Amino acid sequence: MKIYTRTGDLGSTSLFGGRRVSKHHSRLEAYGTVDELNAVLGFVASLGPIAEVGLAIQRIQNELFSLGADLATPLDIENAIIRRLQSADVERLEAEIDDWQAALAPLQAFILPGGDAVGAALHMARTVCRRAERVVVALADAEPINPLALRYLNRLSDWLFVLARRQNQSQGADEQLWQNTPQEAP
Repeated sequence: MKIYTRTGDLGSTSLFGGRRVSKHHSRLEAYGTVDELNAVLGFVASLGPIAEVGLAIQRIQNELFSLGADLATPLDIENAIIRRLQSADVERLEAEIDDWQAALAPLQAFILPGGDAVGAALHMARTVCRRAERVVVALADAEPINPLALRYLNRLSDWLFVLARRQNQSQGADEQLWQNTPQEAP
């Protein structure tokens, strides 16, 4: 099987179900940004996170593939290979957030993104997730989508924030608090 098809050479592509759309269509922007998030998480995994974080990332990467397929498939198309997100996916994210947060120091102020390399990369993934959420909102404004896609991405960004804190705590990396006052130059 060849990796290239030449069918997109003029700037269009096919959605699941066969409809052709421009490559700048909001649906492609949505699942393309989810794919970008998945690639960032692949990078995070390559940095050697603690085992708990690595396993969690791997599961999320699989779910992001499902989300991408969900977004690539208009709601009126039935396709046996497409797994649409379910409430249970969002509920599992919430349960993990609650579990991890219970073991973390309560936040008293905003923290600056950072920590060890894995924690900082998870913060980067969180910002890509927030962008994916904004792009999916734009798609939802234009045409019907699975409403759980938005809930999932909204919760996933919170999940990534807490996971970054969990990683940093496990590695003894200090969280730097936002200083809302002018700082003197070093």
